Amino acid sequence: MTMRLPQIGAISASSIPSYSSDSSSSDSNNVNKSFWRCAEANPRFQVPKKAIQPDLLLSSQSIRCEYNPDLSIARQTLTEPPVPTERKYKTGCGGGTTTGKGVPVYVMLPLDSVTMANGVNRRKAMNACFQALKSAGVEGVMMDVWWGLVEREVAGEYNWGGYSELLEMAKRIPLPKWVVEEINKDQDLAYTDQWGRRNYEYLSLGCDTIPCLKGRTPIQCYADYMRAFRHRFSHLLGDTIVEIQVGMGPAGELRYPSYPEKDGIWKFPGIGAFQCYDQYMLCSLKAAAENYGKPEWGTTGPTDAGEYNNSPEETNFFKRECGGWNGEYGKFFLSWYSQMLLDHGERILTSATSIFNNRGVKISVKVAGIHWHYGTRSHASELTAGYYNTRFRNGYLPIAKMLSRFNAVLNFTCVEMRNHEQPQGAHCSPENLVQQVALATREAHVSIAGENALPRYDDYALEQILRAAEKAEMCAFTYLRLKRELFEVENWRKFVAFVKKMKEGKDVERCWEQVEKEAEHFVQVTQPLVQEAAVALIEY
Repeated sequence: MTMRLPQIGAISASSIPSYSSDSSSSDSNNVNKSFWRCAEANPRFQVPKKAIQPDLLLSSQSIRCEYNPDLSIARQTLTEPPVPTERKYKTGCGGGTTTGKGVPVYVMLPLDSVTMANGVNRRKAMNACFQALKSAGVEGVMMDVWWGLVEREVAGEYNWGGYSELLEMAKRIPLPKWVVEEINKDQDLAYTDQWGRRNYEYLSLGCDTIPCLKGRTPIQCYADYMRAFRHRFSHLLGDTIVEIQVGMGPAGELRYPSYPEKDGIWKFPGIGAFQCYDQYMLCSLKAAAENYGKPEWGTTGPTDAGEYNNSPEETNFFKRECGGWNGEYGKFFLSWYSQMLLDHGERILTSATSIFNNRGVKISVKVAGIHWHYGTRSHASELTAGYYNTRFRNGYLPIAKMLSRFNAVLNFTCVEMRNHEQPQGAHCSPENLVQQVALATREAHVSIAGENALPRYDDYALEQILRAAEKAEMCAFTYLRLKRELFEVENWRKFVAFVKKMKEGKDVERCWEQVEKEAEHFVQVTQPLVQEAAVALIEY
C-alpha cells in the first residue's frame, strides 16, 4: 500500500498516521501483495525477501495510497499516481535548457510491519519514520498485503485486521493454510524443475484454469481476494489508495521462480533453471508440441540446459555457437514457455481491471531486472525466468504490449545499477537492460515506474537513479527500503537531496548546487525527527 504524507510545510500531529492500541485490526493472507503509496510523503512499503518464508506464496497486490492530513490514520485509496510536473532545467549552473519531469519518490516499508497475529509492528518507530520521511518531501510509502494472512484459515473468509490498522506492511508469509493442504494433496500444484525439486513460493501457472483449490481455480481465488479487498476498502479507492500492484509470481514479479536462493539452490550469477515439470505444465507442453507437429517435443523441457549455477557456455542449450536456444526446438520451447507467462499475466489483469474498473486506481505489474548474462547472445538467465529476450529477439516488447491492453504501469528494478560495477564474468548490463525496457514501454505506450534492486545510500547510485528516471521518463520511483541505516546522518543528508531532486526536477533558474543547499537546510530542520526514528528502529 502506498500512503501520501503531507508536505514539509504542513507537518502536524494529525497529519501522521497514528497506530494506537485500540486501532482496528484485520487479517491479511498472501495470495496478492498490495503496495500502497502515499501521495505527499514518499516511503514505499514492501516486504523484504528474507522475511518471506518459502511456504507457498500466491500472487500479491501492491497498492499506492494517498494520505489525508485531516485523518489520524492512513486511508487506502487507489487513484491515478501524481502527474509529474513538467519543468525546464539545466544540467549545471551554465548549460542549455531542456524539458524534464519531476518524479515522485516512495519508500518501501519493512516486511514485518504486520505480524502473523494481525497486529501492527513498531508503532512508535513507524510514527517517527513517517514524520521524518514526509518532512524530507517523500511522496508516500508502499507495502505488501498478503493473501496468506487475509484468507488464512478458511477458504472464502477474509480477515483484514492488521491492514485496517496499518495498511502498510507484512512479513513474507506462507500461503493460506487451506491452500497448503491442497498442495500437500497434489504436489504438482507447485512449480517443479527437471530434478523434481518443488518450489512452494507460488502456485504453478500451469493450473491457472484448473478448479484445484476446493472447487475454485487459482485465478478465481486471486479474483475473490481482490474483490474482498475492494469491498473492505471501497471508501478509500481513488482517494487514498492510488495504485494497486498486482502480484504475478515469486516476489510479486511476473516471472517463473527460476533462481531460488533458499537453501543455496541458486547463487548469483547462475543461469537458473526452467520450471515446467509439474504435470499441468507438461500437459500444456504436450498439447503445444502436438499442435506444432512435433509430438516428441512435448514430453519434457530442454535436457541440456545445465543446472542452476552453470554459466551459459557450460551448457549445450545456452552456449554462444550452435546453442539449442537458437534452433527450431529451442524457438518452439521458448515461445511456449514465455507465452504461458504472458497468458498468466493477462488472466490476472483481466480480473484486476474488471474488479477495480472505474474506481480511480491505477494497476501496475512488476517485471524483474535480470541483468546477469544480459551481455551474452542467449540471455540464459532471462530465458529460464520466462522472458524470451535474446540478442536477436526483444522479449520485453510483448510484455509491454500485454500491459498496454489494460493500461497498466510496468514497474522495473535495478535502476540504481551501472554496468561497470558488476562482476566481469557475469556479463551484466543493467543499464542496457533498463534502456531496452524503457524503449519497449515507449513503443507500447505504457507508463514505466522504477525501484532499486539493492539498498544503496551513496551519491553514485542515487545519481544513477536520477539519470535513469529522467531518461526513461518514469512516472514514479520506489526507494528500497525503510530501515535504520537510512536515518544515519550522512545517508539521510544524501537521501533528502535525492528526493528533492527527483521530485522537483532541475529548474531553469537553479542549478543542482542550489537544490543541495536547500536540502541541507531540511536536514538541519528534521534532525530531531531523524534521531527519534533511528532510536525507535534500534529498539526493535
